[in-house]
Amino acid sequence: MAARNQKRIEASDAELVSAIEAFSGFSFADVALLRRALTHASAKGTEGSDYQRLEFLGDRVLGLVVAQMVFEANPGAPEGELSLRLNALVNAETLAEIADEVGLSGLIQTGSELRALASRKQVNLRADVMEALIAAIYLDGGLEAARAFIRRHWEKRSKAPTAARRDAKTELQEWAHQVAKASPLYVIDRREGPDHDPVFDVSVKIAGVAPATGSGRSKREAEQAAAAAMLLREGVWAQETD
Repeated sequence: MAARNQKRIEASDAELVSAIEAFSGFSFADVALLRRALTHASAKGTEGSDYQRLEFLGDRVLGLVVAQMVFEANPGAPEGELSLRLNALVNAETLAEIADEVGLSGLIQTGSELRALASRKQVNLRADVMEALIAAIYLDGGLEAARAFIRRHWEKRSKAPTAARRDAKTELQEWAHQVAKASPLYVIDRREGPDHDPVFDVSVKIAGVAPATGSGRSKREAEQAAAAAMLLREGVWAQETD
């Protein structure tokens, strides 16, 4: 982990700009701004700065663009459905998932102490940096540049039928009370991998219903996957089709 962090810190400006441009479609002019967006407080040093202020701005830019995207893509949807879709698209899990997909997670500069962070905080870290990057694109290139980046990675998700779902654990909780008058029980079956990048296997059990399993990079993510697996198997949720 330490070696990987050191490699990130030593990346040249040209390499960093090129890596970001490859998945964002945007070429930064202000490299210092870009580096700030990728820097956690644990790695900023005594004279440096981190992504926290940018994260605040990026959250608002992302919310605006995604809200408009969802509004335009679902002209007949009521306000409640639009809110569900928006929340599903801007939550930490979705942002962290996109950060992993595009390779942003490997560019984050952190201190070695982050190896001890709980896995849930690792999800939040990746999500926060994604928001900071959006803010940096907005400040360096304007709203249209930020909008183009967001649409590139969020638009397909915004049109998926599953985007209007509540989170799986909430949905399963209600269904379990209807069919079994009991709450789901989540059990960690296995934990693998290093402390900074674990993988959890979780099973969920409801009286009178066959268990279901799921995996994830945090306990919460694995529990959500297990709950979703049960909802799909039991026909509570319909299978998503392309």
